Amino acid sequence: MPTGQTFAIALAAPAFLAATVTTAVAHHGFGTFVMDEDVEITGTVTDLDFVNPHSWLYLDVVQDGAVVAFRCEMRSANTLRRSGWTPELFPVGQEVTITGSPDRDDPYSCYVSTVIFDDGSSLDRYGQITPPAPAEEGERPLRLANGEPNISGDWATEQRVMTDPRGQLGTLVPLSQANDFGVGGLPEGQQAIPGARGTPQAQARAAGTEEERSGFNFPPPDWLSNAGQEALAALADEERYARSCVFSSIVSEWSGEPINRVTQRVDTILIQYGRLGIERTIHMDMVEHPADIEPSRVGHSIGYWEDDVLVVDTVGFEAGLFRRRAPHSEQLQVVERFRFDPETTQLRREYTAEDPLYWNETQTGSDALDVAEFGYSPEVCNDLTLDDDAELGPRQ
Repeated sequence: MPTGQTFAIALAAPAFLAATVTTAVAHHGFGTFVMDEDVEITGTVTDLDFVNPHSWLYLDVVQDGAVVAFRCEMRSANTLRRSGWTPELFPVGQEVTITGSPDRDDPYSCYVSTVIFDDGSSLDRYGQITPPAPAEEGERPLRLANGEPNISGDWATEQRVMTDPRGQLGTLVPLSQANDFGVGGLPEGQQAIPGARGTPQAQARAAGTEEERSGFNFPPPDWLSNAGQEALAALADEERYARSCVFSSIVSEWSGEPINRVTQRVDTILIQYGRLGIERTIHMDMVEHPADIEPSRVGHSIGYWEDDVLVVDTVGFEAGLFRRRAPHSEQLQVVERFRFDPETTQLRREYTAEDPLYWNETQTGSDALDVAEFGYSPEVCNDLTLDDDAELGPRQ
């Protein structure tokens, strides 16, 4: 993060300081940005924080004869990398024009919708510079020497992009479906991401109404027990940004933006999560969990092969979030079933999770990961959304 910087802005919309805000929703929320207002900034690059959950581009802008420092929020480094974006696109001194949306609370920050370079070329927030290269699977052995199915490798879910490549309208869909709905279009039965341009939440923020404060207050899941709802209420007092770089659960962190690595060994299977580089060992030489498990975010896992399906039983978790808005206690137990599909070359997973303390119902789900288009790389996570060290505004 640069220090000693101040930023300025040229507005293409209603008064910047009159904008309003609400809390963000997950990592595709709109945070403090007023999506129903526009801003345009032209300046030279001074720095780049290529990090997760959001990257930040820093610019010097000349306004009324003075040099002003500014910063603009982009997508996560993981997602940008998978979309072909690299730090080399933004060398210090590069002139760029940013179009996007203003920040309600900070007159020197913005949301990047489109980057226009000095040669006239441009990149939209959800734009792909080059489509991900198809994975070369021709030489991938289906089985290891010991006869076990080969699930080793780097795996990732299909990248999800917004139906508006500028990141202002619509909702998230798989990359392969991005062109099926038109700009801002929605799959049947789906709603726009709350806070996207034109939604009630965005309009409330732009109008500065009290409704903006409750625009993202979703009710707790109805399957939480009384104890679970009390745990969720306690989390409400914790700053969202304090949780943005925390590994949640082995269920939710398996899919999403990061790339994960699986390594099969003689007596263990190692899973390395792209989310913070957290490692998890599946013990293939054990039939029972030890009695003295030290609780952790990944718990203690034992596994066995049932025909060609890897069955993994995990207990010994420390209390935390199973997924957003759904806490779990130390009594959580997760059973996963992994299977490699040779026809689709996907690693498929089904899971069942139970928590007799916090939940009234068993949770089940499934997902499928493809061979990753890029190699495994643990993400660097530093949420700079609330960055007290960034000196923004007119330079002294």
